[in-house]
Amino acid sequence: MSEPRSVTGTTRLAAAVRDMWGELSASERVVAQYLVSAPPENLLFASAQELGAASGTSNATVVRALQRLGYAGLPALKRELAAGFTSATAPEERLKQRIARVGHDLDEVKDRVFDEATERLEQCRRLLETDVLKQAVQTLADAREVVAYGVGASELAARHVVLKLRRAGRRARFIGATGFTMADELLSLGRGDAVVILHPGRRLREFTVLTDRARAVGASVVLVTDVPTGPLATHADVVISAPHTPTGITAESLAGIVVMDALVLALASLDEPRAVEASHQLTVLRGQLIDRSEPRPRKS
Repeated sequence: MSEPRSVTGTTRLAAAVRDMWGELSASERVVAQYLVSAPPENLLFASAQELGAASGTSNATVVRALQRLGYAGLPALKRELAAGFTSATAPEERLKQRIARVGHDLDEVKDRVFDEATERLEQCRRLLETDVLKQAVQTLADAREVVAYGVGASELAARHVVLKLRRAGRRARFIGATGFTMADELLSLGRGDAVVILHPGRRLREFTVLTDRARAVGASVVLVTDVPTGPLATHADVVISAPHTPTGITAESLAGIVVMDALVLALASLDEPRAVEASHQLTVLRGQLIDRSEPRPRKS
């Protein structure tokens, strides 16, 4: 029988420390001992710098120890620990704990948000291999049209990439429908299209239906997800790991948006004249929308 989900993160950590103990350096062992002895909620809201200070080491040693233990980084550990925390704790109680942990000091609030954002983006950078990025860019470059799908918090990243693709001279559209309404959106999906799925890791029927439809009509699938080894990944042509927030302190779609920025910039570099012409046309259209009859404010 499998272990209850609420203890999976802590037992996985303890097992990793036990199995890798002989491979750890002296300073990494200090970090490992602290990690297995600290309450999970303390680890969940701590930065690498704080863990380094608490264990008497450094943030770099914390990151190295985690990687030696099999984690991609601190966000990966937090995600596993958060699984039990989020499933067993009501959202309003989690919010209370976040506020209690951060406190009311504005500098502390600022540091918490920026520290988590930095950790997530650094992990995303490490996980995004150049070959994977190249494959994703080529998939979008070859597409007749790019269809971006995102629901909930992931909708922001999906709309973002559509806007930027259009400004780079590419055909793109957004889908965010669920239920029966989604069926209408999928009718025009066809061969030669590329589907970009911003997948938050939650099991929704719509993601499976979308990938199945893409396969049936001959469209490619680029999956940007927090669970790159999940079932949905087996049906994608390209899988990009975009770590989500384990605490809710930073935006869920943060890493996905940055990945989209990298994809579009790389895509524009492949066909610079096309991107430049689209930018020019956008400027012309914006100029036509300005009412030049309105008096301009006088310069002081």
